Amino acid sequence: MDSNADDDAPAERHTSDHRTGHEYAHKRDDTAPLATLRDRFDIPDELYMDGNSLGPISEDAKRTLDRAIDQWRELGIQGWTEAEPPWFWYGERLGDELAPLLGAREEEVVVGNSTTVNIHTLIGTFLDHLGPDVPRGVLVNELDFPTDHYAIRAQLRQRGLDPDEHLHVVESRDGRTVETEDVVAAMDEHDVGIAFMPSVLYRSGQLFDLERITEAAHERGILAGFDLAHSIGVVPHKLSDIDVDFAVWCSYKYLNAGPGAIAGLYVDERHFDVTPALSGWWGHDKETQFELNLEFTPADGAGAWQIGTVPVFSAAPLFGSIELVREAGIEAIREKSLALTSYLLFLADERLAERGFAVGTPRDPDRRGGHVALEHSEAERISQALRNRGIIVDFRPPNVIRVCPAPLYVGFEDVLDVVDELCEIVDEKAYEQYETKSEVT
Repeated sequence: MDSNADDDAPAERHTSDHRTGHEYAHKRDDTAPLATLRDRFDIPDELYMDGNSLGPISEDAKRTLDRAIDQWRELGIQGWTEAEPPWFWYGERLGDELAPLLGAREEEVVVGNSTTVNIHTLIGTFLDHLGPDVPRGVLVNELDFPTDHYAIRAQLRQRGLDPDEHLHVVESRDGRTVETEDVVAAMDEHDVGIAFMPSVLYRSGQLFDLERITEAAHERGILAGFDLAHSIGVVPHKLSDIDVDFAVWCSYKYLNAGPGAIAGLYVDERHFDVTPALSGWWGHDKETQFELNLEFTPADGAGAWQIGTVPVFSAAPLFGSIELVREAGIEAIREKSLALTSYLLFLADERLAERGFAVGTPRDPDRRGGHVALEHSEAERISQALRNRGIIVDFRPPNVIRVCPAPLYVGFEDVLDVVDELCEIVDEKAYEQYETKSEVT
């Protein structure tokens, strides 16, 4: 069966025996794991279903941000060495904290830069590492978030490589998803040195098979890298075990570290001897960094790919938000996430399909990330109507409403309430009062 299409809807498509009605949803919330964690978040609207774009603030994140502000007030410049933890070591300490969520060794993970900068530095690094006698094409897909392509094309140009010839794009069969076999086939069809894929497609929510893609790449002498922006904090990873070469991510989505929060990167230990393409003083060996030598001596491990001084206030909330995620447990987060998205799929079939909605997200739990793409011809105006009712979702052109029941602060009754409102908006044609416009969220 085509698990991506809403038209094919056999009985086994849902993993749970869901029911409609608020009594059922309320009972599920009473017994659901992680329900008590909701009280530790300040939810900005009545129903916040946009945690795959920006997670809300928690008391845990606020506490560690306030701690850094107090340290600045009390210690001044001495905060770099005397604060606890010392600001000087933020990147490495946060990397250590994140490593278990990524299934990585501590020295393979560091926090620093932004996601796009990390794509630039890692793609550039490994293009250089491939050498002139190895194919230097980069394999991507047509449903990627655009910044990935912008950065990769720029790195190709800087090496005198025509992006139109060296950026190879795997096409989607249905405009929603990318099949693993098509990624593998493209490795054979093109001269590829690096395969760089997302873990989860930002629009449809498809979860990629990282292990299969990495295995296929390595069988062909290709490096495998991933953009984990839409999976870290909601999907467990085992990067070291499956031999992923490198990865990047942001921390303002499911990690709830705040707007513009610091990003992170992973580099497998077998590549620690590779020189970063974008060297900066914050990636220098920490023991000799303040000797201020003009020659760059890279830090041991992933820390070498830091570039500029760590932005303390963009990093500090991550300490608290990681504590919260680790307290919940990434496996428990994933289990509840799948239960919530399964319930949303069930309600979409039972109530939304007859109102013109289709599901653009894979139904197979092993192929589904943390959000659901609801497709409708009036998706843009419907999303505006939802927002004016205090329900925060986002719209992605041309016809997708992304609904994210983030498991740390969203429950089953919340999901049902969103569906109730969607039905009412369509039945009453309430969306007709809104104009279609270009919306960026």
